[in-house]
Amino acid sequence: MHEQILIVDFGSQFTQLIARRIRELNIYCEIHPFNKLPTLDKNIKGIIMSGSPASCTQPNAPVADLDFMQLDVPVLGLCYGAQFLAARNGGVVEKSNHREYGRANLTILQENKLLEGISDGSQVWMSHGDTILTMPTNTAILAKTDSIPVAAYKFTDREVYAVQFHPEVSHSTDGLQLLQNFTKNICGCTGDWTPAHFVSESVAYYKETIGNDKVIMGLSGGVDSSVAAYILNEAIGSNLIGIFVNNGLLRKDEYQSVLDAYNGLGLNVIGVDASELFVSRLAGVKDPETKRKIIGNTFIEVFDAEASKIEDAKWLGQGTIYPDVIESVSVNGPSATIKSHHNVGGLPDDMKMKLAEPLRLLFKDEVRRIGAELGVPKIILERHPFPGPGLAIRIIGDITPTNIAILQEADAIFINEMKVRGIYDDIWQAGAIFLPVQSVGVMGDERTYENVIALRAVTSVDGMTADWADLPHSFLAAVSNKIINQVKGINRVVYDISSKPPATIEWE
Repeated sequence: MHEQILIVDFGSQFTQLIARRIRELNIYCEIHPFNKLPTLDKNIKGIIMSGSPASCTQPNAPVADLDFMQLDVPVLGLCYGAQFLAARNGGVVEKSNHREYGRANLTILQENKLLEGISDGSQVWMSHGDTILTMPTNTAILAKTDSIPVAAYKFTDREVYAVQFHPEVSHSTDGLQLLQNFTKNICGCTGDWTPAHFVSESVAYYKETIGNDKVIMGLSGGVDSSVAAYILNEAIGSNLIGIFVNNGLLRKDEYQSVLDAYNGLGLNVIGVDASELFVSRLAGVKDPETKRKIIGNTFIEVFDAEASKIEDAKWLGQGTIYPDVIESVSVNGPSATIKSHHNVGGLPDDMKMKLAEPLRLLFKDEVRRIGAELGVPKIILERHPFPGPGLAIRIIGDITPTNIAILQEADAIFINEMKVRGIYDDIWQAGAIFLPVQSVGVMGDERTYENVIALRAVTSVDGMTADWADLPHSFLAAVSNKIINQVKGINRVVYDISSKPPATIEWE
């Protein structure tokens, strides 16, 4: 077992970011909701308490199950966590006269292990409406800002620390240093969570656990399922049978190109073209959630029919990653409710097969690191994320063969032009969206009423938050010109400049 940091989730939008920062230090960590905490064992070297949209002054404020002041391991409270520790130990926390949000600068008042290597005046990110007015006894204030007298403090009789800012966000310039100070200098973590160790341990585990059983796995051509298949293939070889279903909603020519890529990797993959079935069932359906359910149910039907032909298959492989796991167990606010097309949320209760999920402890960027360690080709590792329902949720309104073909052509021009101009690898996710809006245009001497394509490109680290990509105007002009000239049925192209939040990456 690896040394571990336990992250207590009080519902902050940044909780997963805390975990990602800790993983960057090669330290294993897990997120657990405040009201469903695990039993502590000797592998847990420290505890970090997240922020929260809640207030300590509310009667129903979240309260963790553990008595943090009686633990034998160091504790670090962040924002709400800092206020929670103060309020629970005799301090006074009240609503601030003004909401403390945005950049601030630390004034360090006392040298200490938590702030070691952090310069006076270091920028931090504030996001809270409460503030600590009176400190508990046996505490020392470590730092302040111009707006608050207590920006960081510790309990003098134990290794319990707290900061009223968010070191996990990039706006806190020395935030990673602070987290390293806590995990390595205070908790004593050595940083033994590396891609090489993960690969060797995973392969050995599944080789022993699965033995000579057969595993079937639905593949999509994406990073997660492909890397998971690579690990299982290393462990059990040809006893892994992959099934790649064409739902008719893939990108242009993607079905055959993905099959070719898998064959080139030596994976045992069966291709099933069920595009006509999926598209016929989506006819006339406009509601996004209904689209997802139809696609999910049809996929299970097609997958089960193909899987039933494979004798003695006792395991189902999945490309589930850690954000899916966190979201599927969240309660009372921590993290978002799981989407209906995620792996974790779509399994039947009476499923008789056992699950093999090699990536369920990893974030997306870690999956890519593991894939690189395994030698997975860049064409797969660097592929943009693509939604499970495919182009169905990028066609707003009716899904018809004509609309699918139009969107595939426009999307192909957008993505290919990115690759030609060397932009693709700088973008987290990109695609075209078909809008059910006809606008007036002029082509030649004739007035036209044709459809609109919206282009979407974002930059991100893990997809939890995203900024719209500031693509060169010359690039956008060239793409727009090509789409309008080459894709029949489109006479207008627009570019989406919304960030997440408040918008989402996909339109549906």
